[in-house]
Amino acid sequence: MAVGREHFGGRTAAILALAGSAIGLGNIWRFPYMVGQTGGAAFIIIYLAACLFLSLPIFLAEAIIGHRTHSGTFGAMEQLAPGTKWKWLGLLTVVSPLILLSYYSVVGGWSLGYLWQSVTSGFHASEIGTVTSAYGTFISEPWRPLLCHTLFLFGCAVIVSAGVKSGIEKFNKVTMPLLFVLIVLIMVYSLSLPGASAGVDYLVRPDFSKITPSGVAAAMGQSFFSLSLGVGTILTYASYIRKEENILATGLGTIGFDLMFALIAGFAIMPAVFAAGIEPGAGPGLIFETLPFIFAKMGVGAPVLSAVVAVIFFVTIVFAAFTSAISMYEVGVAYLVEQRGMSRHKATVLIFVGTWTLGALCSLSFGPLAETKIFGLSIFSFCDMLISNFLMTFGGLLFVLFVGWKMDKTAVRDEFTCGGTVRFNCIVFDAFWFLLRYIAPVAIVIIFFTNFFA
Repeated sequence: MAVGREHFGGRTAAILALAGSAIGLGNIWRFPYMVGQTGGAAFIIIYLAACLFLSLPIFLAEAIIGHRTHSGTFGAMEQLAPGTKWKWLGLLTVVSPLILLSYYSVVGGWSLGYLWQSVTSGFHASEIGTVTSAYGTFISEPWRPLLCHTLFLFGCAVIVSAGVKSGIEKFNKVTMPLLFVLIVLIMVYSLSLPGASAGVDYLVRPDFSKITPSGVAAAMGQSFFSLSLGVGTILTYASYIRKEENILATGLGTIGFDLMFALIAGFAIMPAVFAAGIEPGAGPGLIFETLPFIFAKMGVGAPVLSAVVAVIFFVTIVFAAFTSAISMYEVGVAYLVEQRGMSRHKATVLIFVGTWTLGALCSLSFGPLAETKIFGLSIFSFCDMLISNFLMTFGGLLFVLFVGWKMDKTAVRDEFTCGGTVRFNCIVFDAFWFLLRYIAPVAIVIIFFTNFFA
């Protein structure tokens, strides 16, 4: 471990940070929608299998690199493969999370804007179209979304600037338990609504007729993207884990938290959607169009309770967005501090300026820059497509190939067994090694082509 380099206080702190990186907006809107549309409980079974047999080996591959080197993405590849072209993987996984952060902070800013509205004026609408129109009007404005984007990114900068222990660790130790409490409160309320049982059926009723090859690929893709694989956040956070910590236990704990939150979020959102008598949506529209209408409809009979639930919900959204965003932010800061010799404060400011600028263009692409296209896509959509369809999967594939085919097997086993102090049956490591070398690369290629031709 580099002298003077910060590290997390223990396994619990590491798991909370890694789970915070994984748990984001996608868990709240994407997972519930995909479960209902792709087989209900049958999808959940496949998703769970994908987490254990696909995403866990990929997660461990990234974590092993970071934990082995105690360095950020670029420095890690320089240590393990000096003088080779693998350094470009290190550079790729510095750039990717910063592009992701740029447009993710725009959506995070929207969540701040809606939290402010829930606290001040609340939500009032007679029909779903009114709320949908309000959402479109909001994101197409030049200044309010830009201000929210700025505030959200500034909040990330403050947390990251404080350091690994005083900033990232402390923030996750407070927000992650609170995040689970809030989402459970929303779930309890949602399940108590008249007509909520239809939403429960939507989530748990298995429909094996919908489990097609594309449905299986969707489950694999959701498990991959839900854990923020392939962009260096796992590697960077793992580099702050103490040498004596067990990487496998940390990985299992992270995936367990991520899966638990996704399931709770499903039962928190979909029963309320069905109780309101509307069809579930997909994408950010579920958060910013459908749910505000539900709060408005509930407010007719119980305005105070509806207002409280709305505030709790958007506080949850904001926290989930922050915990993911700071992990993206930290990748770039770690690179500038370790490879360019900058102070953490200067690195934080530089990353803020760069990501704010690209994020501002993404925000304005819904309004004044709507006619500006890149390969026929808006700036926001192009950045999303570039990361989701190409850079994440490409980065994940390269990490898997590097650990499975480039690194020495003895070194990988050493990390897997925590220097031989954790005694595993050889079958456990051999299973991991087989999945990493032969199954994970094929699965990632399937995810890539499924997204590319979707």
